[in-house]
Amino acid sequence: NATSYDVMTIVIISLQTFAGMWINGFMASVLCVACLKKKSFNANEKILLFLGCCRFCYLGITWVYFFLSIINPWKLFVHTIRQILSAIQSFLNISNLWVSACLCIFYCIKIANFRNIFFIYLKGKIDRIMLWLFLGSMLFALVISILVYKVIDEAHSDNFNCTGRENFWKVNIKTDEHFFPLYFLSGVGFAIAFMAVISSALLLLFSLWRHKCKMQMNSGKDLSMDAHVKAMKSILSFFFIYSINFACLVLTLIYSTKKANPVMFLTLVFQYAFPSVHSLILIFSNHKLERTLRRTLSCGKCKVCMR
Repeated sequence: NATSYDVMTIVIISLQTFAGMWINGFMASVLCVACLKKKSFNANEKILLFLGCCRFCYLGITWVYFFLSIINPWKLFVHTIRQILSAIQSFLNISNLWVSACLCIFYCIKIANFRNIFFIYLKGKIDRIMLWLFLGSMLFALVISILVYKVIDEAHSDNFNCTGRENFWKVNIKTDEHFFPLYFLSGVGFAIAFMAVISSALLLLFSLWRHKCKMQMNSGKDLSMDAHVKAMKSILSFFFIYSINFACLVLTLIYSTKKANPVMFLTLVFQYAFPSVHSLILIFSNHKLERTLRRTLSCGKCKVCMR
């Protein structure tokens, strides 16, 4: 039976999940409508569209998995249910993290201004580079999800004879032991994505800061100053929340075998907040998405007032 702690956790996580699904569903739908109108997509819009769809599905799948694990954990030990849910969740989670890192790399190459020959070459081949980075991210996520399915299936088969309710936690412990190599591989993948975000953010911030100093020296009333300051704020916000999310992922790997741990509850809250908060930053950094969101919220507010 669910305890008061479980009920509180379900309520908080559910509210975060539905809010995040609305935000990411909104971003994906606006971009889809824009694509149908102009029948073309640039690299930035493709990444944003994929992130919106990926995060919408990730939040939904993760909520189902989380809900079952608290309300009726025995359902997860039915053959193929836990395997399929975990594999899909891993694919979407890794895709989300790596494509977010690709987006940061895209902004760095697109916006930063360096006179290095190699950097100029990257700027000219940005669309092709992002395509290969995107495909590489999908391939890595697919490999990890297949390994997750295989490891869980092997753990399930090894412990299939332990069907007594009194052996339930023993089954859990034995199952978790199968995951340590997978945890290590996932941790390496998270670290690589995090290093890509750090490098891109630092390069972009250095370039924007240098450009800002040049504009101040040449003309203190440059109209593009506000745009550069806004870009710097967006990158810093993204870097900050990505750092928190990375720390939560590491804590999840450490405390995943412990039941009803306060640290796990906090990491869950932050992990569910990341897809929503980062998508909001992306929406308010895009004039088209921000304008559509404000118009949608104002229309909704008018309809509520009319009632």
